[in-house]
Amino acid sequence: MISDYQTAKQNFLAGQPNGCREFFAQNGYLLEAGYCEMIADNLDAAKRLFAIVKDIDIRAHWGLYLVSMIQRNANICPTYFELRNFLEPDLNILITYCKGEYVRNILDYTDFMSKINPEIFKFIGRVFYKNGLKDEAGYLFHLAKDSFYNDPELHYLIACMYLDSGNKQMALHYAKTCQKVLPEYFPAVKLEKTLQSVV
Repeated sequence: MISDYQTAKQNFLAGQPNGCREFFAQNGYLLEAGYCEMIADNLDAAKRLFAIVKDIDIRAHWGLYLVSMIQRNANICPTYFELRNFLEPDLNILITYCKGEYVRNILDYTDFMSKINPEIFKFIGRVFYKNGLKDEAGYLFHLAKDSFYNDPELHYLIACMYLDSGNKQMALHYAKTCQKVLPEYFPAVKLEKTLQSVV
């Protein structure tokens, strides 16, 4: 049976925030309430809630950094694992809620974040790709390739992007490149077999 908490969380992540903020706040879910405040453009309230639980919840520490980027005054440093675990889902939340300005402000910190975690361009590109922003995703994937070439998943994502655009030849090229980086990378092997029959 789905709990009230799970229902509220699912609704929030699906872009249906009605009642979520009140539920989280009234039941002591300060991290989640902070995210609701952020989406409601109450950034200072979000920071206050994140600050209360930052020492016991790593995501709240990340939340403080996230809001500081949105406000364009980042003065704390995220960790490698915070970037790996939280950047993609949070960008997805912001895109779901049509927070384009917030996303643009975060992108201003991309070069800085890439010094901490070189996969940043891929992470952001993957979010854009999944949200239908294919041109932006392609640009970021190619930036990622320049800085973190030996990532098989990256080449596979580029192959998928080319396949989506109808360029089967380039899709096949990147499926093969993926396997040069990591032989027998199963998704690329499967994609290459599919493409060999049509190219």
